[in-house]
Amino acid sequence: MRPFIYTPTSTVSAATQKLKANPHAKYLAGGTNLLDLMKEDVEKPTELVDITRLVLTEVKAITTGVNKGGITIGALGKNTDTANHPLIRQNFPLLTQSILAGASAQIRNMASNGGNLNQRTRCPYFYETSMPCNKREPGSGCGALEGINRMHAIFGWSQACVAVHPSDMCVALAALDAVVKVQGADGKERSIPFTDYHRLPGDTPQKDNTLNPGELITSIEIPINNFANTSYYLKVRDRASYAFALISVAAGVELEGTRIKQAKIALGGVAHKPWRALEAEKFLIGKEATEANFKQAAELEMKSAKPLEHNEFKIELGKRAITRALMQAMTGGKA
Repeated sequence: MRPFIYTPTSTVSAATQKLKANPHAKYLAGGTNLLDLMKEDVEKPTELVDITRLVLTEVKAITTGVNKGGITIGALGKNTDTANHPLIRQNFPLLTQSILAGASAQIRNMASNGGNLNQRTRCPYFYETSMPCNKREPGSGCGALEGINRMHAIFGWSQACVAVHPSDMCVALAALDAVVKVQGADGKERSIPFTDYHRLPGDTPQKDNTLNPGELITSIEIPINNFANTSYYLKVRDRASYAFALISVAAGVELEGTRIKQAKIALGGVAHKPWRALEAEKFLIGKEATEANFKQAAELEMKSAKPLEHNEFKIELGKRAITRALMQAMTGGKA
């Protein structure tokens, strides 16, 4: 065990100041990912700043301004509480479905919303400290690039990293056009569109997101939408529970008569970040909500996929998953 300092805090300002003062410190909320990484000697913080006492757990409706009708989710709310909150179950069932598809009930009871966004990849080469990994040790190489890469990226990867983001919740948040609210050590707050929050690996795969040093997520805002009853989260995995996605799809379809006014589609298990299926979305605008159109949209989206040695199957799987998710969305998730 590596020794570390434990520092409890009671305000956002105090917490951010601690991380500003110590670049080797980490925030501690639910700890469901961080503690595992510390046990594996992947993360080696010299200080844990406990933020569990911060009052950032509320789920509330936005009643004024341009986002009226949307909701704000506290960063320290537990995944279980968030998934089962009446406002979310009624107005954003896509988010409920995605959260309940992830991890186990015990982990969801501990995991925080902000921590879900900031969890690290589950790439086995990242966890195995004897193997090269640019995310864990920049400049050491990517063991998965020419290794066993069945679970890895088919979009947006680079020679430096082919890992995927593991979250289910984040895939739904990407489709829902969520906004991440953060606060820095200088007290300034900023809003980050969800599609800009996570990064593609490029040459710096050790950077998972666009947070500045010391910044802390305080809440997540989700705007109102018109597809609560025509949305669905599909997760394809090797076993029925407690497994990460081979491919997942968050889909929401807003209709105008019999035609699609807009579609929101995000994919998980395919990239270093939740992947918005923009080509598929663009194609579906104005089209009839038919299986044939859904298949064509899926074909267009998967055209730009670049598989690795062991994951070419994800292209066909992705086409089928997008089509099925959209078909299920049209029935409100009913078979």
